Amino acid sequence: MLDPQDAAAGVEPPGEPALPVAPPIQSRFLFVDVAALRAKQLRRGAQARVPVATDAPVKLERVAMAEVQARLIEYTLPPAKPATGEVV
Repeated sequence: MLDPQDAAAGVEPPGEPALPVAPPIQSRFLFVDVAALRAKQLRRGAQARVPVATDAPVKLERVAMAEVQARLIEYTLPPAKPATGEVV
């Protein structure tokens, strides 16, 4: 059993991996993209990283949004394209 002092210090119990803490998402468009990709993973059988009530039907999109809000989903952004000054 985990000692309450260890929990306050951030010590994880043996056998339980630490969940990642992703940087906060500032853009609502990025939030939607990340949550949509996570919902797709959940539909394909991935385990939820937040507690889910089993007594009522749950939309996986809401679970995905909760995971993103809790900063449990890691994401990467593609490198920015350099500005060339031309309008395409």
